[in-house]
Amino acid sequence: MCSGRVDLEFVLRAFSNGMDGVFIGGCRLNECNYITHGNYDALGMVLLCRKIMEQIGLNPERLRIGFMSSGEGVLFVQAVNDFVKTVKELGPLGKGEGIDNRGLKLNLEAATKLVPYIKLVERERLRVPVRSEEAYREFWNSDEVDRLFGELVLDKLAISQITSLLRESPLQTSEIAGTLGLSPSEVSKHLNSSSEQGFVRYDEGQKRYALA
Repeated sequence: MCSGRVDLEFVLRAFSNGMDGVFIGGCRLNECNYITHGNYDALGMVLLCRKIMEQIGLNPERLRIGFMSSGEGVLFVQAVNDFVKTVKELGPLGKGEGIDNRGLKLNLEAATKLVPYIKLVERERLRVPVRSEEAYREFWNSDEVDRLFGELVLDKLAISQITSLLRESPLQTSEIAGTLGLSPSEVSKHLNSSSEQGFVRYDEGQKRYALA
């Protein structure tokens, strides 16, 4: 009943199930039918998810949120038609970005595994102090949020991608780097960190890294 109930995991699941785009419709901001103003939570979730999509190689324009009242049927039709046009121009999910099915599945799995952690980070460190659409968009596009997102999320996301990849088979550092589009030094850093935490191990016999 409320756009605020649309969870980050729901959006990632839709993409994992092959949807080319996700549109979320919510009540007009500051016109909440309840007292929760959940549409602001939905807006924050969308802006956060778009950042995640950028990091895993998906065009963030595949996710959109629109605000309208239940009586604005014409506006709703216009918003949906415009979104459908955009998604058709982007092409099929993954193919439009030049990502093969294996890479798409890997990246979405890695992001989905991190959802509980990402939601915790958002609640503790990425809350917008003022409830207005302008404030939310300005906050999520700020250099400070980019810095925090990099420090708190990106390394975890890369490690999640690596462990998802190693779940398929043991790999060398260069093979991981080539698949994920990371530099060998970045991969080595994440492998060392994951090894210290007991997530991965180096198999001397195969000369490859594997899950511990």
